[in-house]
Amino acid sequence: MKAIFYLLAYVTGWSWSGLQNNQVVLPGGQTCQNTATSRHCWGEYSIETNYYTTAPSTGHTVEVWLSVQEGMCSQDGYRRPCMTFNGTMPGPTITANWGDELVVHVTNNLQSNGTSVHWHGIRQQHNVQNDGVPGVTQCPIAPGDTFTYRFQATQYGTSWYHSHFSLQYAEGLFGPLVIHGPATADYDEDLGTLFLQDWSHTTSYRDWTAKAKYGITKPQQNLLINGTNTFDCPARENNEPIDSHCVGGGRKFEAVFEAGKRYRLRLINVAVDSQFQFSIDGHNLTVIANDFVPLHPYETASVLINVAQRYDVIVEANAVPGDYWLRAGWVKACIGVANDHPDDSTGIIRYNADSQATPMSISRVKPPVACLDEPFDQLVPYVPLDVTNITGTTVEDINVLLTGASFFQWTINSSSFMLDWEHPTLMRISNGENSFPPQFNVVNVDKQSLNPKTNEWAVLVIENKAVALLGSIAHPIHLHGHDFWLLAQSPTTWDGTTAGWQTVNPPRRDTAVLPAFGHLVVAFQLDNPGAWLVHCHIAWHAGQGLALQFVENQGDIAFSTVERQQFDETCHKWDAWWATAPFPQEDSGI
Repeated sequence: MKAIFYLLAYVTGWSWSGLQNNQVVLPGGQTCQNTATSRHCWGEYSIETNYYTTAPSTGHTVEVWLSVQEGMCSQDGYRRPCMTFNGTMPGPTITANWGDELVVHVTNNLQSNGTSVHWHGIRQQHNVQNDGVPGVTQCPIAPGDTFTYRFQATQYGTSWYHSHFSLQYAEGLFGPLVIHGPATADYDEDLGTLFLQDWSHTTSYRDWTAKAKYGITKPQQNLLINGTNTFDCPARENNEPIDSHCVGGGRKFEAVFEAGKRYRLRLINVAVDSQFQFSIDGHNLTVIANDFVPLHPYETASVLINVAQRYDVIVEANAVPGDYWLRAGWVKACIGVANDHPDDSTGIIRYNADSQATPMSISRVKPPVACLDEPFDQLVPYVPLDVTNITGTTVEDINVLLTGASFFQWTINSSSFMLDWEHPTLMRISNGENSFPPQFNVVNVDKQSLNPKTNEWAVLVIENKAVALLGSIAHPIHLHGHDFWLLAQSPTTWDGTTAGWQTVNPPRRDTAVLPAFGHLVVAFQLDNPGAWLVHCHIAWHAGQGLALQFVENQGDIAFSTVERQQFDETCHKWDAWWATAPFPQEDSGI
């Protein structure tokens, strides 16, 4: 009953066969504009630009204020306590252009919880102190305190921001992050983000108690699309609701298409533990990006999207005008516990804004029989980057076990991941410490060459042999601070060799599925000094310790004076509040 993570020392070499110029030059020497017929353009840059080494610097700053607060939510007509950014769930959309600077002031207005905000998929190049992980890159933000995050939009595409403190994102603390840039296919209109979410009618902390003790979570009560859905409230004979929290008023998500137009949808899975199969009856999807990576477009009837993943798709309004179901089908193969309403995660696409008809369309997609990502050979990055010259021979085994203690835990090398909010990893590093508590699950990765231009890589092989109470479970694995190159992903056991690894322009992303009973092989370049979390994005599993952290190029991690001042002030305020906090730390901290 174990999952084995092998860290294979280093890989050198990065070859890029894409175009070397960063401009799309028109007759007369003018650069082209991003329009409905030229989405590949972005001023002096284009979809051909290698965004890992080159990005615009616009000189423009996007400044945002977020208030983390408690409230009551009735997203589907069932009223329950929740947490929100600025009083809404999802939180406000943060929008920027490729190359902008983002400055986000986060104020914690919770009564009895710390918090933090993670910018999912943002690499934070040489900027680890803004990654937003309590116990790793900062102390939690104490109630009443404000923390300011600053980072450059060196990537473009679709993502989300969310609390990384305990189970808070499951309570509603998440929002969309859109960075505009070029695209690999043309479209007429950007419809924005579409959140896919499971939803419980009790708080995640109550659900956590059952999961932590017994390893089994109770079913989620509903599935939401962009934070909304309907729920059938049971009633007595006099039509009064049996449950006073069932107040009604839920609604289906709706969007209106104009015949002949092409629409961009930005799909984001923010579930606690659910994979979705997204489709629109009567329409095909053209996939143009996964996570923050532009893809060679491919057409499909549906897209499989696991926890924390994103897909950008284009939908052409070419069906017979009418009303169609938009579906976020719950994938049973990914979790052993059913959802109470697995077939009700639907929205509506209308061709007539005045229509109120219930769609009569029928789905033509078949649900998957296994919990997997989109087909490996479909996810072809548009900017081709290879991993070459794999020379590492050092192997480190990291075992994940399920223990039968009073609390159900995942452990790595017999150590369940547990952070110290008062003494985060970056504090220890900045104080000159070179060793860490075993429960921090630190793996050191450092460049071996003294030549800064030499490309070196870490390769992580993960075998999933962990068997939970309901059988082996797939895990969506997320790496902070990097995209990773997917060298292999298979529902079978690794044979111990590198045979079959795809090193020529393999899929790239920041979150990928480790299949049940299978293995996942990922590579990332050692070019971003920091302490970077690697974890399962199923909220229960992260809380139960299914995580480790890479301390990368430790000698090159540095703070500016201003950054260190904010870091220290945040920790001082947290220490003062935590000394009289009304609760102990009951999970891993992330």
